[in-house]
Amino acid sequence: MFDLRRFIQDVFAPEPGESALVIADMPHGHVQDNPDWADRRAWATEWQEAFAALGVQTSPVVLYPATGANNGELPAQGSQNGREINLPATIGKASIVAALNRYSATAPLSRMTQRHPGLRVASMPGILRRMEQTALSADVNQVARKAIRLQEKLQLAESALWEFDTGHQCRFDLRYREAHADDGLCRRDKQGFRLINIPSGEAFIVPYEGERDGDPSRTEGTIPMIWKDTLILFHVEANQIVAIEGKDPVRSELQAHFDLDPARRNIAEVGLGCNDRAMITGVVLEDEKAGPHWAYGRSEHLGGTVGPGAFSSPDHVIHQDIVYAKGCPIGLTRLTLFDATGAPEVILRDQAYVIP
Repeated sequence: MFDLRRFIQDVFAPEPGESALVIADMPHGHVQDNPDWADRRAWATEWQEAFAALGVQTSPVVLYPATGANNGELPAQGSQNGREINLPATIGKASIVAALNRYSATAPLSRMTQRHPGLRVASMPGILRRMEQTALSADVNQVARKAIRLQEKLQLAESALWEFDTGHQCRFDLRYREAHADDGLCRRDKQGFRLINIPSGEAFIVPYEGERDGDPSRTEGTIPMIWKDTLILFHVEANQIVAIEGKDPVRSELQAHFDLDPARRNIAEVGLGCNDRAMITGVVLEDEKAGPHWAYGRSEHLGGTVGPGAFSSPDHVIHQDIVYAKGCPIGLTRLTLFDATGAPEVILRDQAYVIP
């Protein structure tokens, strides 16, 4: 049986004098509610009560109007027990923040941990109670070891070649970047990246985006994706999606999505999920912990250069992951890392990692 208090203790190891804040987003206007979302808000109260039962200083759950987009900027105002509060200021006063949202707030919360060194955050966009029996039930320490091992591999690599089972391939330029591990541990002594996703378990890095004068990004190739039961091909040059191929009307819908704001064309992340209890169900939060994934759009919160200011409107800001783990419509036959000398190391073959 999943024990929320034990899970919180394992993940956060809260210490005397620390305070915890639980936040959740709310439906409004055209952003309509659904049963999973309503249950998540109820679950947020249970998280707040679990922190309190562990002796951690807490306050009522903070609610705020949903952004309507993954990794859009948080609103300035929220509410607590029906009283309006300044959302960023309230978050900044906490030691631990647990965000049980429908729309991912990972990017803006990550930026807040940089402004408030005493703050650490667990971001849980789309989390569902059924994950207590899957990804949340994984051994926390084992997941951390795997994530750190993959982080070490990414840190030594200058490029990564993804070979898809459709026959397409893409090479990601990993120069000049720092790799990170979402290791599932969010304790007070955590160094570096002080935000985790729950469920956890991945290593990630932002591909080089070509910001150095005279040194363009070498990320290029063709990335396949199934969307609305249609095969779509993203043609990539210099870390940008430059063309979209596939059958209409699906292709045209995606074309309009990227044409709306060119910043969305940026290749923003390469991730290696490693939680062996994660299942592919269509919920990105868990799907991405099951295997390899990449993302487009916003990247500055992960160590890249494309932030909200690169988008023509706050409503266009997005960081969207696409997953290729076992159980997805498309997988990888091989993933090879290359170091500065060009020496290759295969770390994944036929959708399974092959590193010790």
